Amino acid sequence: MKNFKNVLFVALFLITATVLGQTKISGIIVDETNQPLPGASILEKGTKNGTETDFDGKFTLEAKSKSGVLVISYIGYKSREVAFNSSNVNVGTLTLRVDENSLDEIVVVGKGVIDLSGGRKTPVAVSTIKASEIQKKIGTQDVTMALVNTPSIYVAGQAGGFGDSRISVRGFDQTNTAFLLNGQPINGMEDGKMYWSNWSGVNDIASAVQIQRGLGASKLAISSVGGTMNFVTKTTDLKEGGSFYVGTANDSYIKTTAMYNTGVSKSGWGTSVMLSHWQGDGYNNGTKGQGQTYFISFGYKPNESHNFNFLITGAPQWHDQNFTKKISDYLTNGYKYNNNYGFYQGEYLSERRNFYHKPVLNLNWDYKISDASSLSTVVYASYGRGGGTGNYGRSAARIRTADGLINYDAIVANNSALPNTNGNFGVNAYATRASMNLHSWYGVVSNFEHKINENLTWNVGADLRTYYGTHFRQISNFHGLTSWTEDRRLRDGSNLTTGNPVANTVTETGKADPWVATFNTIDENQRIDYDNDERISYAGLFTQLEYANDFMSAFFQGSVSNQSHQRFDRYDYLPEFKDSPKVSNAGYNLKVGASFKVTDASTVYMNTGYYSRQPYHDNIFNNFTNAINPSSQNEKIFGLELGYNFKSEFFSASVNLYSTSWKDRISGFTNVANNVVTITETTGQSQLHKGIEFDFVANITSQLKVKGFASIGDWRYVGELVSRQLDENRNLISAAAPVDVDGINVGDAAQTTYGLGFDYTIIENLSIDSDFRFYDRLFSNVSPTQGELQLPSYALVDMGVSYKLHLGTSKSKSLDFRANVNNVLDRRYLSELTSNVQATASSTLYRGVDVRNNGFFGWGRTWNASVRYNF
Repeated sequence: MKNFKNVLFVALFLITATVLGQTKISGIIVDETNQPLPGASILEKGTKNGTETDFDGKFTLEAKSKSGVLVISYIGYKSREVAFNSSNVNVGTLTLRVDENSLDEIVVVGKGVIDLSGGRKTPVAVSTIKASEIQKKIGTQDVTMALVNTPSIYVAGQAGGFGDSRISVRGFDQTNTAFLLNGQPINGMEDGKMYWSNWSGVNDIASAVQIQRGLGASKLAISSVGGTMNFVTKTTDLKEGGSFYVGTANDSYIKTTAMYNTGVSKSGWGTSVMLSHWQGDGYNNGTKGQGQTYFISFGYKPNESHNFNFLITGAPQWHDQNFTKKISDYLTNGYKYNNNYGFYQGEYLSERRNFYHKPVLNLNWDYKISDASSLSTVVYASYGRGGGTGNYGRSAARIRTADGLINYDAIVANNSALPNTNGNFGVNAYATRASMNLHSWYGVVSNFEHKINENLTWNVGADLRTYYGTHFRQISNFHGLTSWTEDRRLRDGSNLTTGNPVANTVTETGKADPWVATFNTIDENQRIDYDNDERISYAGLFTQLEYANDFMSAFFQGSVSNQSHQRFDRYDYLPEFKDSPKVSNAGYNLKVGASFKVTDASTVYMNTGYYSRQPYHDNIFNNFTNAINPSSQNEKIFGLELGYNFKSEFFSASVNLYSTSWKDRISGFTNVANNVVTITETTGQSQLHKGIEFDFVANITSQLKVKGFASIGDWRYVGELVSRQLDENRNLISAAAPVDVDGINVGDAAQTTYGLGFDYTIIENLSIDSDFRFYDRLFSNVSPTQGELQLPSYALVDMGVSYKLHLGTSKSKSLDFRANVNNVLDRRYLSELTSNVQATASSTLYRGVDVRNNGFFGWGRTWNASVRYNF
């Protein structure tokens, strides 16, 4: 009995000591808008003792000791450490800051193939823009405008209409930046181009956009010179809910959107659906547009090992364009000037209309094989249908009114008076044609990841694609004619014309409408000017090995690929010679890098890589025939990057230095002078792009966030190139000859940029924000054989206000109000511009200042306002 009492005494002593040694800690975790973060993790540092916050962000934790440190974390936010002791048992309300570049909280499936920077521990130069920022700031613009406040990014326009933008990264245009949609490559297979009007729906369906400048973290067998941009779409939402959106803007713009998520059922199924419609008159005269977006996502998670998500999305649209103007036209008539449209019997009619529909189907499968191994696969398909309209026939037959618009009434009267109302190039006839671009594209990207040990991870995968494109022209509007006739000379296997011309007469039209083009294709015997196909097949293998511990990381990446091309021309060739030879090219890339942790908050890194990139299809068959360009060869790219990252709770910043050498490039520059189109084609072209980038985010107070960026580039041509002149049909004007272009600045993007922005919460749920941007050392985009023209610097300011009104006690129901004003400050230095380009104001050589470039001329001061109901 005595022994039992002793044991009981010891047990009671230990229990009492333990209880007295414990400390009950409580608090509340919120985000920067003072909204609670349910499910946030609270861990006592150095132990496995932890808990999570409830729906209201509250927590209580029985700490193991009287004093210590709490580690607070939440997906998508920066972790925070808070000291506690027995006299500080309530730590109060703690705010977690958003991790600007984290995507962990929104990437539900496809992590292995989407190629986000977080998939590798060795850093890269990266900027991430999340859905809330995209929806808040871009208004009526396309998704590229979400990137304007990042270093070395230059976004501008091309044809003055909705979605007619372009983007340059470190001075390289978008044909040299890789674009991915949930791991699916979406650059044009023929020429690498991006037409953002076809992707207008990304504004609504994107969870985030991440731009990796330079070498990037992509494991795919792609060779991006400027960088890699990843569009991560919404997937099936875990919670039931939805939203309704209505927005309006200048020039009669209106947009409506509805979205609903079923949530995920107990059996693992879920669905998300989004529908959207927009229309507007456009800022420039004669740039009306209209479009829809649809998005359907089905998710299924049968168990912890498998996760599936299927989506189908598309954005059928049409928009009229402000195409090819002289600089002097804008200086004389104002920024809204456009003469590509007119009226017929009082009804508006445009000569330049882009119309397209590109449905995309995407199936992601994540398979967790074991704790050490996983497989991520995306299977995809896309079907493009549409084109762009323009004038056809004699230029003299395009009759204009006194104020310069197209006089369709007079054109119809003239056409109707022609013999048999038949148009051809021998009479003064005018028609509107549509240049059609159809394609079918299928592919699969798969990545296997295996964690060899705690520090070493290996990836291996494949990227397979096949593409079939069709190009032809058709009559879109006869304007009083009943038929059109033209002659064609057929070619033989030597690409030489043979025999007598063959007459081709067409009597049918194809409507310039994306939905009509989706389901109806005009017969081959009703096509004009050209009619050809091409098949492009691509196969790539890639691998990556990365070592990482608490203090450093290092990686090696390598890929090999083969790309084949073949052209089929049934319009300009005899039937037995319509198929070109098949051309195959191999390519590869190698990347290595390492990073070192200087302090808990600081990291330095270095990456280097070499690409041997195959030429695009349009550089292999570059004269509209089956003849193979003897100058086409692999381009050689060598990149070197050094960087420093700093991250703390209230401040983060990065500095990047880069040097990219690009050799054996093939380029074509289009010039228009006195209505005559010529093409300067250059081969053997070399460029060297060097620069420094800086960006930061500072949380000055719980109410004020300040962001900024700066980039200084030095982008120049190196040595000699070979140049020749062609007419618009690519017939030779002057023979190829070497030209010294050493030291000439590369145009088309501002080499010096910087910006500063802030977001200030005035009171709870009410905030204002503004962004200032400055651009300098912008050179005209002309062939380096013509020298260079530096354009005036300019600055822009955007401003906005947001208000969230919570409805009832539910945190999920709210009305979100937003208003923007863009280009508040728009300094354009017209007098300097006029003096600089006066001698060449009759040409459109300097499209760096054309209205097609919404950098310099801009789309003018614009505004938009919206309200979103979340439920």
